[in-house]
Amino acid sequence: MKASRRRFLQYLSAAGASLALTRASDAIAAVSHQRVIPSSNEAIPSIGMGSWLVFAIDPEDATQLASREAVIREFFQRGGGMIDSSPMYGVAQDVIGRSLKGIDDLSGLFSATKVWTHGNRQGLLQMEDSRLLWGVPRFDLMQVHNLMDWESHLPNLYDMKEEAQIRYVGVTTSHGRRHDELIDIIRSQPVDFVQFTYNILDREAERFLLPLAADKGIAVIINRPFQRGRLFERFSRYALPDWAAEIDCSNWAQFFLKFIIAHPSVTCAIPATSRVDHMQQNMSAAHGRLPDQAMRKEMIRYVQNL
Repeated sequence: MKASRRRFLQYLSAAGASLALTRASDAIAAVSHQRVIPSSNEAIPSIGMGSWLVFAIDPEDATQLASREAVIREFFQRGGGMIDSSPMYGVAQDVIGRSLKGIDDLSGLFSATKVWTHGNRQGLLQMEDSRLLWGVPRFDLMQVHNLMDWESHLPNLYDMKEEAQIRYVGVTTSHGRRHDELIDIIRSQPVDFVQFTYNILDREAERFLLPLAADKGIAVIINRPFQRGRLFERFSRYALPDWAAEIDCSNWAQFFLKFIIAHPSVTCAIPATSRVDHMQQNMSAAHGRLPDQAMRKEMIRYVQNL
């Protein structure tokens, strides 16, 4: 298929080739699974991109920086939208900002980061520093990272949203921690997004968090969809089941991600990668058929029996 495509492009003029590639990119974006943010009815792609660890590189290393820019470019070409980061991730925001400068079309970007510090003033300073690192006029989503001093930060975020300095407000957890406190916030605070861990093996969120978020009309971002790579370490040596073709899965990344985004309460999953080929696999989950509830149960049974 790749060889045939190359031969075809050789017969095109430069202008024709450019048009063909543009149409191909548009087609990829058009068929991707979209999810609606309940508080606004805005649709965003169901597969986003995380930056924990994989963007912790030397920002001055041109080779490493070019590799991350290539990953982000592939992400957008395949219909991606949300990029999620945090000050906690070291130089990740600096690397993202430098990489974005090399991308011609950022119209699909949904910028999401976090405030991760104590105190009202420190939070405001940190958020502005993040904005400058990314090089964006404003963030689409600002989240309180792991609920750190959320009582101080959320009032600031509501004011910033009111003043159009950010578009959405969220809170996050990870590692399955502090779910009770997160539940209280969901019940009492007018946040637009919540972020927590959920995957085919870590399904505690199905009990309370996912149904509660749906009931309150809050968008859900899923982190650690691959258990930070442990799902691949455990299952990649096994073949996908034959019936995976029924949901258009040809690799494990698709399998794991389609399980997540098929849940009706999930808005976006944010796998992280530093490789273009892995980004291609991740983004392929945004296309084709998704499992229904019966199929999702079969997916659980299959991995549990391996």
